[in-house]
Amino acid sequence: MSEQTVRKTALELLVRIGEGGGFSHLLINHAIEKNHFETRDARLLTELVYGTLQRKLTIDYYLEPFLKRKVKPWVKWLLSLAVYQMQFLDRIPDHAVIYESVEIAKKKGHKGIASMVNGVLRNIQRKGVSTFDEVTDPIKRLSVETSHPEWLVKRFVKWYGMDVAKKMCLKNLEPKKVSVRVQPLKISREDALMKLNADGIQGEPSALSEQGIKIKEGNVFQHSLFKDSLTVQDESSMLAGEMMDAEPGMTVLDACSAPGGKTTHIAEKMNNQGKIYAYDLHPKKAKLVEDKAKTLGLTIVEARQADSRQLKDLHSPCTFDRILLDAPCSGLGVLRGKPEIKYQKTTEDIRELTRVQRELLQSVSPLVKEGGKLVYSTCTVDREENELMVEWFLNEHPEFEIDPDFHQDLPDACQSLPGLSEWGLQLFPQDLNTDGFFLTRLRKKGV
Repeated sequence: MSEQTVRKTALELLVRIGEGGGFSHLLINHAIEKNHFETRDARLLTELVYGTLQRKLTIDYYLEPFLKRKVKPWVKWLLSLAVYQMQFLDRIPDHAVIYESVEIAKKKGHKGIASMVNGVLRNIQRKGVSTFDEVTDPIKRLSVETSHPEWLVKRFVKWYGMDVAKKMCLKNLEPKKVSVRVQPLKISREDALMKLNADGIQGEPSALSEQGIKIKEGNVFQHSLFKDSLTVQDESSMLAGEMMDAEPGMTVLDACSAPGGKTTHIAEKMNNQGKIYAYDLHPKKAKLVEDKAKTLGLTIVEARQADSRQLKDLHSPCTFDRILLDAPCSGLGVLRGKPEIKYQKTTEDIRELTRVQRELLQSVSPLVKEGGKLVYSTCTVDREENELMVEWFLNEHPEFEIDPDFHQDLPDACQSLPGLSEWGLQLFPQDLNTDGFFLTRLRKKGV
């Protein structure tokens, strides 16, 4: 497979994601399978697409002085892809990047576009890109330097101050490591680590979950254990299953369950004894949960399609020992793995999501038994969706409280983190090199 084919595919994906709102991780995986890319080419494609997306606003800043007129979206993405390689990748010579970019421009456009692409890139090669020194406003500078929209930087700074905001924005530019969870009813973490290490895949135990393994080196997706004994899951997400305090024989609800990582984790913690009702708004996603449970050999999961804001029509009050509400959210904690989110989301989106989160809390909370527990989690770092949501809920529902055992039950690695508050735990990506994630555990009074 030629590098030109990889670059051409990267350009197609960038246009689809940047102009059409596609999801980077899904499109990249599909392109790798469709084109039968070998490991090296798959790695390059992933690097080019994620890297160009991650640095989009920085690259726009670099390109601006060299673009005299507006260009078609695909041409802008082609230039951005080239500038990313020239500025942020060492292993690809500039002349090779320019040559391949001009060839793609010839095939996709015409001689005039190819000539313009050649001129812009050679100009950048000769003159170099602008520094950030002339950007004196600290918010704007952080926005340009780390490629986060200004509104988002302002929001981060408002919630957490400049120091935390800067660390978070810089961390969001770093590639994300893979972590996996073992199915302990099939294999112990120790045995899984031994097998992985014996096959050249370096892993180490997670500090957030007794089932978690952080992959340091090697392709775990190719390993035989991946078929039915391992689940890809971020460590922060594993924390939700760990903090459910679920026991064998309980009746549990996972209100927003797809794609099933947390559902199956809870089933494993319950030793596959009891009952878990797993719902998702979309039938295909509910099927994903069902399939994941079958793959892992977990029989206590019943996955169904339903709007969890209407679960009172399916279940009586005080039915569940435990409820997980992993609420739909802005996703501002997972920008390392889904960089397009930072350009697609708006404050209006967050406002709409908080409305949905309130409706979900109002709907599922009556279903908790007295003395039962509800874990609320999100993969965002926005306070309106997290601490302020919990504060609102507790004011509206005095029958609930923060579970008195929540803080002490958190892993040792979380005990001194800056995001630990009376309302729950806000994990920042720079804390433990995980996704940004929030969770808390509420207890229904009465027992």
